[in-house]
Amino acid sequence: MIPKDDPTVLFTPAGMNQFKNQFLGIGPLEFTKATTSQKCLRTGDIGNVGVTAYHHTFFEMLGNFSFGDYFKREAIHWAWEFLTSRTWLGLDPTRLTVTVYLDDDEAFGIWNNEIGLPADRISRCDESENFWPASSPSQGPDGVCGPCSEIYYLAPGATKPVEIWNLVFTQFNRVGNPPNNLEPLPKKNIDTGMGLERCASCLQGVLSNFEIDILRPMCVAAGDALRLKYSYDAPHGRACRRIADHVRACTFAIHEGAVPGPDKASYIVRLLLRRAAMEGYLLGQKSPFLHTLVPAIVEGMRFPYPEIAETVATVSSVIRAEEEQFLDVVDRGLPRFEKLAARAKSSGVISGADAFDLHQTYGFLIELTETLAGQNGLTVDRSAYEQARRRHEATSGSGAFADSVMSAGPIDSLKKQGGTRFLGYDSLTVESRVVGIISGAELVESFTAAGHEQPIGIALDRTPFYGESGGQVGDAGRLVSGDMEFSVVDTQKDGDLWIHVGHLLSGSLKTGLVVQAEVDGERRAGIRRAHSATHLLHHALHLTVGREATQRGSRVQHDELRFDFAHNQALTADELVQVEDRINESIAVGATVTTELLPIEEARKKGAMALFGEKYPDEVRVVSMGDFSIELCGGTHLSSTGQVGLCRIVSEEPVARGVRRITAVTGPKALQRCRDTDDLVARLQRQLKAPQATELPT
Repeated sequence: MIPKDDPTVLFTPAGMNQFKNQFLGIGPLEFTKATTSQKCLRTGDIGNVGVTAYHHTFFEMLGNFSFGDYFKREAIHWAWEFLTSRTWLGLDPTRLTVTVYLDDDEAFGIWNNEIGLPADRISRCDESENFWPASSPSQGPDGVCGPCSEIYYLAPGATKPVEIWNLVFTQFNRVGNPPNNLEPLPKKNIDTGMGLERCASCLQGVLSNFEIDILRPMCVAAGDALRLKYSYDAPHGRACRRIADHVRACTFAIHEGAVPGPDKASYIVRLLLRRAAMEGYLLGQKSPFLHTLVPAIVEGMRFPYPEIAETVATVSSVIRAEEEQFLDVVDRGLPRFEKLAARAKSSGVISGADAFDLHQTYGFLIELTETLAGQNGLTVDRSAYEQARRRHEATSGSGAFADSVMSAGPIDSLKKQGGTRFLGYDSLTVESRVVGIISGAELVESFTAAGHEQPIGIALDRTPFYGESGGQVGDAGRLVSGDMEFSVVDTQKDGDLWIHVGHLLSGSLKTGLVVQAEVDGERRAGIRRAHSATHLLHHALHLTVGREATQRGSRVQHDELRFDFAHNQALTADELVQVEDRINESIAVGATVTTELLPIEEARKKGAMALFGEKYPDEVRVVSMGDFSIELCGGTHLSSTGQVGLCRIVSEEPVARGVRRITAVTGPKALQRCRDTDDLVARLQRQLKAPQATELPT
């Protein structure tokens, strides 16, 4: 649900996101068609959650996709067969209607002439309704796009049909403004989406997604936590549905490592939890209760996602901590609200600026302000509030998002030429060829400005440089060819493409140039020590505080590491000593470190630890240390734990609710830390005239 290699979105919003490269024709095409069930999270319709029968934040998207394989005719025929055949869903075909794009005569003809759907059950709609992205021909963005055909089902007892499946025919590339701005793609693609919950409501004969067999028990659990009996039409029914939806979304998000916080994905989690807590607060629940719903959420979702059962305690703890913080926010903000309400008595309206200040300073959600205002016979100037919010986002940068997840920039153009072959597990020096130069956010054929200030990016056909990923920093080093020398200060990767970031020191660069790529060996050795020590630390934590101390993030660099893990309280001094001792015991035994490529299921059977929420390919790299540590890992490691030399813990601190961080040093930096400590003790002995360190006051 949390994409690891796509900075354009915070959460996966649709089934097609993982196939962006395939749709754009970037990199090797390993398959031409796919079928998926994708966990998604959207907040665009957050205000409708619990109000309408079908809106959610978290949902599961079913989809089938074609990348230059089958197209419109097959997609329509197969969709109809899947929906109506008794072999599959067996829906009554007389209850189905469809829409097509205004001038998509091909789709209309297939539905009418081949499927046999009467013309009066086929509607033609404009680009705002039946084009993806919506209105893209006239309004953009540039990139791949196409008409779509939506399938609607009128359930028995319903007054209006509901969309259950959208078939998108991505057959154009939009370039510039109309007219004549839709260029046919050389290979046409299919992208379909069907909400699992909405499909289930049709099959189960209920008129709301929240009444299906998985979601209704969650709504009932929300009612029980509020000491209210849930029913769909009850006055508190909407609140229970919103609470159940938001807690389900947050259970998955926190499980995958997104804890409540001030920005990006963490802010979305905080927003959802506080909205859910607000619903309870307005119904009289003045103490934490959301965390008690986690077991009910897990019970409903553990069959398709058994891994979420392993983090129930951690997720519950994180949610409870955020609830307590929210209630504290309300307590601190209420006096300010009461002053604003008193000031607004004459006009009857709380200004947008005051409402935004209440939100920005005290964390009051606008919905909470509006509800409390209503209880005092007041309204809130929501329009002015939104203006204040947009002004803040524009100045802070928090409102900036990519125009289109499908736009192709210099990186995408390079990826279309093929990826980079990584050889850095076995060699630190490789002969390579320059395949791309990025300067000023543009692809250039050559670069001669030696001594430039702004770094540029170099793409090679093959490389020994490790690209930053999995918490390990990118390699540094140099590229040389004759009188040309390029200093690599960082290495980044985007999918299968490695970008070597740095500065031209002398000579000139051009595409096609053959260079010697040389990794800084001393720096790489320090990174390897720190990365192997990170695995030893993970193992030591499991032995000391339990297996629920699961990894939540890491940063591995030259003889330095930080490791974030799930834990509800600070480690005691004794526990920190135990962890450090266990790490160094593992170092002292000099256990062999091995790596092997295994099928993912075989790796799991061997007990290999995987990061929660991480997606892995069918074949994975398994790093084993002796008989005590087995993890899935793509980083660079030592050949023996003894090569770490020494590991010293520097600090242990909180970084988020329910997440702790240990910082440590290895090798020469750990030794230097010991010497610094010895020097400090010696100076204290001299100043306090203590012959022995044991005689120093404690």
